[in-house]
Amino acid sequence: MNRATKTLVIVLSLMLLSQQLVMAGSLFSYEWNRKPAAAKAFPLKYTETEGILTFRGSNERSAPSFGTTSMTTFKPKIAWSKQTRSSSWGGGAGWTGQPAIVKWSPEVLKAMNVKPKFQSKANFTEVIYASLDGYVYFLDLGTGEETRSPIKIGNPIKGSVSVDARGYPLLYVGEGIPENGTIGFSLYSLIDQKRLFRANGIDSFAYRKWGAFDSSALFNRQDDTLTVGGENGLMYKIKLNTAFEPAKKKLTIKPEVSKYRYKIKGNSYQGIENSIAAYGDLAFFADNGGSLQAINVKTHEPKWNLAPLDDTDATIVIEAENDVPFLYTGTEVDKQGTEGYAYIRKINGHTGKVVWQQKYASFSQLGDHPVNGGLLATPVLGKKSISNYVIFTIARYGSFSGGLMVALDKKTGKEAWRMTMKNYAWSSPVDVYDADGKAYIIQADSAGVVSVIDASKGKKLGSLNIGTNIESTPSVFNNTAVVASRGGKIYGIALK
Repeated sequence: MNRATKTLVIVLSLMLLSQQLVMAGSLFSYEWNRKPAAAKAFPLKYTETEGILTFRGSNERSAPSFGTTSMTTFKPKIAWSKQTRSSSWGGGAGWTGQPAIVKWSPEVLKAMNVKPKFQSKANFTEVIYASLDGYVYFLDLGTGEETRSPIKIGNPIKGSVSVDARGYPLLYVGEGIPENGTIGFSLYSLIDQKRLFRANGIDSFAYRKWGAFDSSALFNRQDDTLTVGGENGLMYKIKLNTAFEPAKKKLTIKPEVSKYRYKIKGNSYQGIENSIAAYGDLAFFADNGGSLQAINVKTHEPKWNLAPLDDTDATIVIEAENDVPFLYTGTEVDKQGTEGYAYIRKINGHTGKVVWQQKYASFSQLGDHPVNGGLLATPVLGKKSISNYVIFTIARYGSFSGGLMVALDKKTGKEAWRMTMKNYAWSSPVDVYDADGKAYIIQADSAGVVSVIDASKGKKLGSLNIGTNIESTPSVFNNTAVVASRGGKIYGIALK
């Protein structure tokens, strides 16, 4: 064996040893506070219920719209608006703030306290929107009218709600700011809007003493569990033990809570702000330090983790290729300072191997009121006419107030097109499709402009300006988009 070969063998051996040490605990350690209940893999289809029931619509976080669009003029118009209340953080909604939109089954609708006029309305579809004002609103998709009284949470809500994936009247709500002195997440019965369970985010088991929940929960309808990440650095796995009797208007849960914590060398920011994504036996999340992890949902053990880059709040999006989950993810500019790079990556979900990586120079505002640049918007996973693209919206690119939208080839990571943006966006782009499979992007930005973009070319086709910052992410149901601004209103927008 020559010297070069010996050197290569030594290097490879050290790399293997390093990987083994990471998983053995020298560089990475983990534990559960209690053994989680036996689990099943996530189903191939997240829900059979029509609508968007969790942030980005599925466990792969790749379905922010439902149905098809029939746009011809590409001139979106406000169909209705709803004024919210206010808190120390104002009203409306912030990042991520995507509403749930649910077309309830007749059986479930009859069991709930929805107003009689909507109980009998044909094709009734309900919008459920959590607000920075500390309330959860229930609105008719068609008119914006309140379908029932709002739920008072008492703390500003920055994240997105989740509805039980079985279409049961069970609602998850996470709190973002401890305005009333407590903070955590809760589960509510939508039969009578009473709280069934609350978890305190300030937890002695957590390494971090910040208890916000901007993450949107996943319900696994195959094993009656809920999975969610907290900014305290814990991943929660809850066996719900749900009993639902719609004819008796009765829903109960008996939660068994298991909590996972971890330490990664070089990462002191364990907070999980993005929403956990999952495929089959694996769940994936990133954290405020920029580390990524894969957790086996059956064995409840980590499969791999990646060393930290920078704060990663945008949610991971998954696409399976020959039953191998591939992750699309990116970082913001935070720990790097006022200037740095947003690192955009495709990662093999079975191995943690980075398939390709791109980087985009971005600015960031730090201090008491930080407004970070880079990737805060969850990417679009292209389908149908754009099935070879993944599309990212990058904030504070080119200038402090500017942005960039790029379509990258899924296989190579090379740019297919780019579109510069006058105003940066934290709001996640939403892909919608017409009956022929032609793709469009709905993108809201920090100046309150809602644009319709040809997704195959990156060409802006039309827009609507509501005049106030939109951080939240729209949900789209056929030809109606619903989104709230930081200006205190929820909007129903007709896509024409």
